[in-house]
Amino acid sequence: MKTKQKGFTLIELMIAVAIVGILTSVGYPSYQSHVRKAKRVEAQGALVSFATAMEQWRVENNSYKAGTDGTDMSQIFANQVPTDGGTKTYTLSLVSDATSYTLTATPDGAQTSDVCGTLTLKNTGEKGANGTSPDTAGCWD
Repeated sequence: MKTKQKGFTLIELMIAVAIVGILTSVGYPSYQSHVRKAKRVEAQGALVSFATAMEQWRVENNSYKAGTDGTDMSQIFANQVPTDGGTKTYTLSLVSDATSYTLTATPDGAQTSDVCGTLTLKNTGEKGANGTSPDTAGCWD
């Protein structure tokens, strides 16, 4: 009587590994793109919160100017995203004078490969991005 062997052959195992490799090579870049976009949205939210803090600063001080040179944001808002600490994905900065301000979120680390690049928000509500994307206006959508 002949007994049946149980298990996988080497060829079957190699085919399974190849399929997993192909799926990973297709899925991982898409996953990374979604992670970058999520971190960009987090930076946009921080910029909007920062703008709200700047408006509060103006109400209390009758000027947007922060510090002697207009860049001291230490009393107004956090200087990084995420704002509650953790691994920094964006650095926040401020340029202000008595009547206007520009907030900037500059990507750090792996986020530097984001196609939208540096995000800006002005006191007029004007939003901008200066990355490599042909549609930087779409970076805020």
